[in-house]
Amino acid sequence: MPPARPARDPRLDALRGLMQLQIFASHTVGSWFGVWAIHAAWGLSDSSEQFVLLSGFGLGSLFAYRAAREGQRGAVVDLLRRTARLWRIHLIVFFAFAALVILSDRAGLLPGEIADLGWVWMAEAPFAAALAAPTMLYQPKFMDILPIFVWCMLALPLFMVVGEWSASAALVLSAAVYAAGMWGGLSLPGLGGEPVALNPFTWQVLFVIGALAGRQALSTGSALPRVWWLMPLSLAVIAVAFWIRLGWHGALPEMLVLPLARTDAVFGKQDLALPRIVHALALAVVVRGVTAREGVFARPVFAPLRAAGRHSLEVFCVGLFLSWGGSALLRFTGGSVLTDATTIAAGIALLLGFAIWKERGLVLLVSAPQVRR
Repeated sequence: MPPARPARDPRLDALRGLMQLQIFASHTVGSWFGVWAIHAAWGLSDSSEQFVLLSGFGLGSLFAYRAAREGQRGAVVDLLRRTARLWRIHLIVFFAFAALVILSDRAGLLPGEIADLGWVWMAEAPFAAALAAPTMLYQPKFMDILPIFVWCMLALPLFMVVGEWSASAALVLSAAVYAAGMWGGLSLPGLGGEPVALNPFTWQVLFVIGALAGRQALSTGSALPRVWWLMPLSLAVIAVAFWIRLGWHGALPEMLVLPLARTDAVFGKQDLALPRIVHALALAVVVRGVTAREGVFARPVFAPLRAAGRHSLEVFCVGLFLSWGGSALLRFTGGSVLTDATTIAAGIALLLGFAIWKERGLVLLVSAPQVRR
């Protein structure tokens, strides 16, 4: 019997919304809140890892559902359609952001903005850069996030087909690709003097873990193994990561700081170092345990966060431009504490308001009476 269509989980929607607000704050350059008031300041992973994991979870369960109902071909076609839409949105954001950065620099409003954000190639050779944009290999600052989802989505059918035969085999295959990227030098070449900031050959492992967990949740009702030691182990991982961060921040006596080198090989984000994966998975386990009661997140107070999570792609895109504007404002004003707090609060209010507007527009569209022609 084909599985029932997976229902939306208010916990996941609220968490996605919360992470969108953290991403906006962290992208607002010069903001104290964007540095310290996000969970990345106190652990080894950030919202990027959680978004990749959750996206894999959602798409994995959806792919398994479609495959059971329509066959593998139908599931692949649906996934490719979603991937193409995301790719088109990336290009729209790419060219709109390019125009904004270049015009603001050339007009003298933000001198040096082109170089600071990596748009030199687009400014000096726009035709060549425009031709390179669809490959997603030209990645100025902030243009590295959506491509990682596109590449992971393109690879998902392979891992899901293998997972149908054996979830362990799919994990082994994903781990082998990760090892080739992390230690074997497998990567994509960056264009225009800018690197590919997130290596898809390593980042796919979190996406695949999420996808297989989503498939598991669809078939058995639980994404996690029911073992007693999983929560204590996850709490221990988070505690160690917090301790490491305190050492980096200089908040611990020298004798208490763990002797770990703060290098890309150990903690780097580009190739997704192992400690970041372990911390991201541990954080997901703990958050799931803490948010076990779904009804709490269905309350009206969480409605704006749920709306931001349901429309996370649109909120992310709008947030990119708002964070750029907030960064410019802090640069103009010198970034006082009051200006910083006001900028972040205003941006959060605008993003939540935009999400609610999108939500109401969708509700009206769905509930509108059908007119017979």
